[in-house]
Amino acid sequence: MAKAKKAEVSEFERKRQENIAKTQALLRNLETEAAQAGLGPTSKTASSSRPKPKKATPAKRVKVEDVTPRRTSSRLRGIEADSDKAKRKAEEEYVAIKEADRMKRQRISEAFNFGDITVVGKTWDQSGNFLRIVGPANPYERTFDFDFDSETTDKDVKALREKMSGLQLWEDFEPNEIKITPERIYSMGLHPTEEKPLVFAGDKLGNLGICDASQKAAEVKVEDDEDADSEGPVITTLKPHTRTIHTFQFSPHDANALYSASYDSSVRKLDLAKGVAVEVYGPRDPNEDAPLSGLEISKDDANMLYFSTLDGRFGMYDMRTEVMDAQIFQLSDKKIGGFSLHPQHPHLVATASLDRTLKLWDLRKITGSGDERGPSLIGDHESRLSVSHAAWNSVGQVATASYDDTVKIYDFGDCKDWKAGHELSEQAMKPSVIVPHNNQTGRWVTILRAQWQQFPSDNIQRFCIGNMNRFVDVYTGKGQQLAQLGGEGITAVPAVAKFHPTMDWIAAGTASGKLCLWM
Repeated sequence: MAKAKKAEVSEFERKRQENIAKTQALLRNLETEAAQAGLGPTSKTASSSRPKPKKATPAKRVKVEDVTPRRTSSRLRGIEADSDKAKRKAEEEYVAIKEADRMKRQRISEAFNFGDITVVGKTWDQSGNFLRIVGPANPYERTFDFDFDSETTDKDVKALREKMSGLQLWEDFEPNEIKITPERIYSMGLHPTEEKPLVFAGDKLGNLGICDASQKAAEVKVEDDEDADSEGPVITTLKPHTRTIHTFQFSPHDANALYSASYDSSVRKLDLAKGVAVEVYGPRDPNEDAPLSGLEISKDDANMLYFSTLDGRFGMYDMRTEVMDAQIFQLSDKKIGGFSLHPQHPHLVATASLDRTLKLWDLRKITGSGDERGPSLIGDHESRLSVSHAAWNSVGQVATASYDDTVKIYDFGDCKDWKAGHELSEQAMKPSVIVPHNNQTGRWVTILRAQWQQFPSDNIQRFCIGNMNRFVDVYTGKGQQLAQLGGEGITAVPAVAKFHPTMDWIAAGTASGKLCLWM
């Protein structure tokens, strides 16, 4: 038995010595090749600093947690020093470390986005992409001045440009004095009345701020509002929701009815005349979490509510029904950031999605069954990055803002002639105008959205959109810039911008809940 044991040990020792010899030969070969290429040390240095097998690689600096085994104490594992088990353990660790080091340097053939491989420095697509047409935000740097712009000879556009660029901030109060909501503003709007500017804003925590902008500074006193921190205008704050008010709309049938959609999964109707707020829609299961990203009331039916969700669904609900049972269609696998109905033909729906597409739908034709059931798809267009919002205007144009740093304008002027089931070609779905625009809002600024003026008095279509340099930009439906609105006291990006339906008033809100109002 003793002889057999001795023979077994000798066989193991022989194999171990062979492995060590092979490793040393490999290291000598690598050093020779490196020296011949001029990359290694001199022969004297190489000879004097030739590492022992255990120190062949800087093992302690290799951090590949999913590959390299964790080293543990032999004593704690009950392995006696200089035993066969200790030798096997050392050899196994050496082989594992060598393999981990090889894997670390292994070439990978897959494609990468620059953002995925940026190790240190500026964030790519924020300010690190030096090939971008649109640069990073530079507060207060103007990129447009109508005095020096001569791109058009259209007299009407020139007159409008002068008029829009002449709009001034509310002279009685500076923006940093007008805190219309406690938290970041997500939605903004002006009441359709033309008698005075009444501004509404929804924030991150479900608050709705209301400001009468006909107030004069001389008429406002601190004692009028005991909670006021400064002598700003009097603000009325409601809290109809428990989470973010993503969007709201004044009913086209009743100016006293304001409908708001929230991340708390509900739609509420605020009766401004009666001073009541009621829930008009919510999931049948009160525990269901279905955050809403948009809503509209059809101009053809005061009782029909349309909404979209953050999980890619689109719903239609008749508010006259006693049971909250809506028709819901899965239109996208990802978030629908916003949608709109055509103002004149509300059976046409435009949706914008995180899946990078603008899609047009026809509600007159519902096809399919089960999960595949939904309105017929008229056409779609894919952008390089996600599309934040899609807005129809009254003449059949759709404006979108995308994270590819563009505002795209699509022209569907012949949509009034489309029959149910009409389909558009890929060419017909291409934008007619692409405007470069920095839309990199990041984490703390509300996403920028292009919003049309609903009923421009001069019939020149125009929209506004926030500017990361702390302005609001105004463009025509042809992509011509009309104005870049700014002023004293704007200390943050007025990201959420909205036109009055008929008047040339623009309200915009910031992440700090401040109001900027140009009139």
